[in-house]
Amino acid sequence: MDKRVGNYSFIIGVIIAIVLGVFSLGTITPILASLLVVLGLIVGFLNVTGKETKEFLLVAVVLVIAASMGGASATLGGVQYIGQYLSGIFTQILAFVVPATVVVALKDIWGLGQGA
Repeated sequence: MDKRVGNYSFIIGVIIAIVLGVFSLGTITPILASLLVVLGLIVGFLNVTGKETKEFLLVAVVLVIAASMGGASATLGGVQYIGQYLSGIFTQILAFVVPATVVVALKDIWGLGQGA
């Protein structure tokens, strides 16, 4: 059951990130952005376990570094016609992935501290 909740949270999170990246939904946007963070936390707690941890953390760190250091959002924003949408989607996906990354990293550190 927990795995299904995590899977649904991931799918819903990606869909919300895409919708928020493409459309401005007025007063509901902050609520959906907050929901993205909560769904990211759920994914981090329920979806990523054991052997998936290292790979997830590696991919997530690359995504975050590319976003912040590489200026991926600004680069995508410069694409003609669809740039603003790509940049918005990328930003929202980060809002979803970063909380999951923090949870998974903390779980891994806890496991290392426990000697597991």
